[in-house]
Amino acid sequence: MKRRLRARTLVYGVLILLSLLSSVINAQATGQVLVIEATGPVTPVMLSYIERGIEAAEAGNAEALVVELNTPGGDVELTKQIIQAIVASEVPVVVYVSPSGGHAASAGTFITLAAHVAAMAPNTSIGAASPISGQGQEIPETLEDKIKNILQADIEGLARRRGEEAVEWAREAVSDARAASAEEALELGVIDFIATDLQDLLSQMDGFTVTLHGEEVTLHTEGAPVEELPMTTVERILHTITNPNIAFILLTLGINGILFELSSPGGFVAGIVGVICLLLAFYALGVLDVNYSGLLLVALAFILFIVEIKAPTHGILIVGGIVSFVLGSLILFNSPFYAVSRSLIISVAVVTAAFFAFIVAKAVASMRRQATTGSEGLVGNLAEVRTELSPRGTVFLRGELWQAEAEDGPIPAGEEVRVKSVEHMRLRVTHEAR
Repeated sequence: MKRRLRARTLVYGVLILLSLLSSVINAQATGQVLVIEATGPVTPVMLSYIERGIEAAEAGNAEALVVELNTPGGDVELTKQIIQAIVASEVPVVVYVSPSGGHAASAGTFITLAAHVAAMAPNTSIGAASPISGQGQEIPETLEDKIKNILQADIEGLARRRGEEAVEWAREAVSDARAASAEEALELGVIDFIATDLQDLLSQMDGFTVTLHGEEVTLHTEGAPVEELPMTTVERILHTITNPNIAFILLTLGINGILFELSSPGGFVAGIVGVICLLLAFYALGVLDVNYSGLLLVALAFILFIVEIKAPTHGILIVGGIVSFVLGSLILFNSPFYAVSRSLIISVAVVTAAFFAFIVAKAVASMRRQATTGSEGLVGNLAEVRTELSPRGTVFLRGELWQAEAEDGPIPAGEEVRVKSVEHMRLRVTHEAR
């Protein structure tokens, strides 16, 4: 009996141990991976989106948060806030530069290095983190040195845990705008993995150890369920308008709408739409790395268009406006990673020029057209003589009696005369029959 009791106790103990072990394994295997897609310039929208993703990952006790990053860079202060959010995260944050052909340029370099795990897809790039002026001009040497020294200190701190080669590369990314391909970045230790897709990344990360708030944490991502956290509707709208092409279209539509309302007041629709488009464009331009010289050239183009309407110069100012518009549009943004499509610039320039050319043509035609109101509108009309013109008398014209003076001798009552001019409220007329 004692042997049976011991055997049963041993079996039960083993079963309980296996059950606990199975629970632990299942718990590790079912830890989800949350995925967010951060594409485009670093904007307040991207900051709030990443912060929301970190909060959701922490609330759901996720195994990791994967940030699929593809950015040309952006505001330094916003980038620092994103870095702070990543460092403070209670969940490992993985930055995955993707898709193929994407890049983590400028500010994106800092964000990638701040992650607990950094990975890139094939044919992606990272780097070119040198500071540039918001006006598209060279930064004064002293100021440039100060900015670079601060950024170098920041990026060295982020890259230090990755080794000396990574630190040296990061320093040159700021000082000399050095960039690297995915293969070069992996060789230098700047990133941890090159993954063809998300599932490949999760497979490679499985068992990888990261340091989270001073403690080592081993990732269990093989076969982990993946949940995507999309942007909200408001975030998506604000994110969309920060596309340089969309911002450019909104700017053009806004200015055209307001000018159309000023030229034909009373409808309000064009003016309201124009103001909304212009406000959205200003939001996008405030977020993007805009070149104010380009913006002034675009504004000058519309000024030339308006002057052409008020004082036609046979199209000279329209040609000048087109040149100013195209040049301004080409240099509207500083970063080579986000610029307005040249085909879009040409298309918008042609449409805008045609619009203003049509308005100018209408204005010229109206100036050449004979007046139909006022004293000028009376010239050329026929009138009936009511009292003999010898040479002065009265005529009946448009339901009214007018004082008139004949230019070609006496004209009896009842005859028709044609108005030649109006002088001091007296009509000068000629006999129609002669």
